[in-house]
Amino acid sequence: MKTKALVCESLTEDLSGVSVKELELPEILPQQMLIKVKAASVNFPDLLMTKGKYQHKPDLPFVLGMEGAGIVQEIGSEVSKFKVGDEITFGSWGNGAFSDYVIVPENGPQLKSKTLDFKEAASFQTAYMTAYVSLVRRGELQSGENLLVHGATGGVGMAAVQLGQKMGAKVIATGTSENKLKETLNWGASHYVLTHKEGEVSFRQEVKELTGGKGADVIYDPVGGDYTEQAYRSIAWCGRYLVVGFAAGQIPKIPLNLPLLKAGDIMGVFWGGWAGREPQESLKNFTELLAMVENGTLTPITTEVYNFENYAEAFRCLTERRARGKVILTF
Repeated sequence: MKTKALVCESLTEDLSGVSVKELELPEILPQQMLIKVKAASVNFPDLLMTKGKYQHKPDLPFVLGMEGAGIVQEIGSEVSKFKVGDEITFGSWGNGAFSDYVIVPENGPQLKSKTLDFKEAASFQTAYMTAYVSLVRRGELQSGENLLVHGATGGVGMAAVQLGQKMGAKVIATGTSENKLKETLNWGASHYVLTHKEGEVSFRQEVKELTGGKGADVIYDPVGGDYTEQAYRSIAWCGRYLVVGFAAGQIPKIPLNLPLLKAGDIMGVFWGGWAGREPQESLKNFTELLAMVENGTLTPITTEVYNFENYAEAFRCLTERRARGKVILTF
């Protein structure tokens, strides 16, 4: 069986090594399933992988796409959890979702919630599980604390804004576009702060003022880049700085005297790695999040949707910082 897929054949800075190819799919193994992909989420790690700058570095050539949603077309002889026709979400293994059809193992995918369409379901797993592991397991965010979310208008940032507010935190969203940041007030943010601003009041000063001089108890950073040190200088006593990713493309350096002076923590968050080491806990957390979606507590936001053939425009939406919420490819 053949499928069209988005294949990275060489690592480049401009996507010139990426194109749509027709591939031959192998026969499914006894514990595998064939999925007709309906929607897939475009994440910053997808872009970084095309440049060889992500921690997961698949061998060339590889099919892009970390997560998606679709319909089970065929099951292996030993598959018992799913049947043909089931609507599922899948992902977290690293790559492969940007294809008309994919072969996935039985262990990993989940039934799609009936409250979500395929686009919403495809956008859910990576963003919300990253936010959950960050804020609940690593940051131990408490009700009444101040949460500063960098890159708040992107998919992973949006999930943290929503989840933080539901956990009872005062959420301060940050970003570079005031028009986009205004939308975070509808997602649960109490305030927003421009990271690249002009005037007498600095980013650090504004965060201090919004927190009554205390600073942010938890800082959630999927961006990295130039403002990391300034953000850490606005952290509260015994605050927790969550290193989630480097969407800015630059891995920052923080002077180690700063965590000493603030008695602060710097915590790494690698949800994919954690899920691989703690699969049962990961499934438990996913179930908890899904319950929040089904009862209306959380609502995935997919504002940028592109047909598969327009993948280049979807990637430009990320690189040009135009996204408000998740970017989705449909098939």
